[in-house]
Amino acid sequence: MSKLTVPEGYKSLLNLYDTQNAIGRIKSIFEYKLSKALNLKRVSAPLFVKADTGINDDLNGVERPVEFDIKENNSKAQVVHSLAKWKRLALHRYGFKAGEGLYTDMNAIRRDEDMDNLHSIYVDQWDWEKVIDRDSRNTDTLKSTVNKIVGVICDTAGEIKKLYPALTVNLSREVSFISTQELEDMYPLLSPKEREDKYLEDHKTAFIMQIGDILKSGIKHDGRAPDYDDWKLNGDILFWNDLLKCAFEVSSMGIRVDKESLDEQLRKSRCDDRRNLLFHSMLLKDELPLTIGGGIGQSRLCMLLLQKAHIGEVQVSVWDEDTISGCGSAGIELL
Repeated sequence: MSKLTVPEGYKSLLNLYDTQNAIGRIKSIFEYKLSKALNLKRVSAPLFVKADTGINDDLNGVERPVEFDIKENNSKAQVVHSLAKWKRLALHRYGFKAGEGLYTDMNAIRRDEDMDNLHSIYVDQWDWEKVIDRDSRNTDTLKSTVNKIVGVICDTAGEIKKLYPALTVNLSREVSFISTQELEDMYPLLSPKEREDKYLEDHKTAFIMQIGDILKSGIKHDGRAPDYDDWKLNGDILFWNDLLKCAFEVSSMGIRVDKESLDEQLRKSRCDDRRNLLFHSMLLKDELPLTIGGGIGQSRLCMLLLQKAHIGEVQVSVWDEDTISGCGSAGIELL
């Protein structure tokens, strides 16, 4: 069921014409700065992948992909959820070396996504992946990369504010790093989402680390598929959204599984049936490079920097009647 939050007295700071122009400027500025900061080259990306290869991102393992049959060869394909695994195969195929990476303009359909101010069934993000060596599979590498991405986001915000002086967004470059277990220890009576809101209200910019495994309480902070991020070396980048008064995720990322962590996480998740799939078998044979990577939400970033109340103000999607009528009554203009 959809949920709509309307900030008191909300009015968009940009009209529709300026909003569309600003979206284009944000994307071009951010792409350029990200590629320079992380040494990434742009590559073309698939909209769909074969259904029987294990390449599609399984997200939390329960979401249904959009699947269709191909007349020519009687096979099935799936619209991607993200490109978490495809990118690693691409780095291997294209011969990227340690310290080099790729990024791509990814579009996805997540049909089981709950609709609210931050979520849509249409997902657009910059998917990126970078080759690292064995010695770089550590927390220092993860934190250094997070700081670079946050710096790019803040630099982009600064440039877009110069172009559109009506914008007043103010982001903190200082990243607070905290694990999901530390969050639970700090706020044991709150839900995972409430913990993030409470922490970000005080710290403004944070990287919530180690997502996917079970906490001491017996629950997970959030779900993560077992076959791309190493649950000990991953996390989410969040900013405090002063308009919506909540923690606002812009990126999920991490150092990817090696064969040892893949083996462990497949067993923990009871997903041993995946071992014989193309991606998993190659990884278990050490045939794929070690990597770090993630996704950075394009609409999320535009929404944050342009101070929009609803993601439908910066992307075109399909909404239920309650969302359409509620936004209409509040003066929120959906694209």
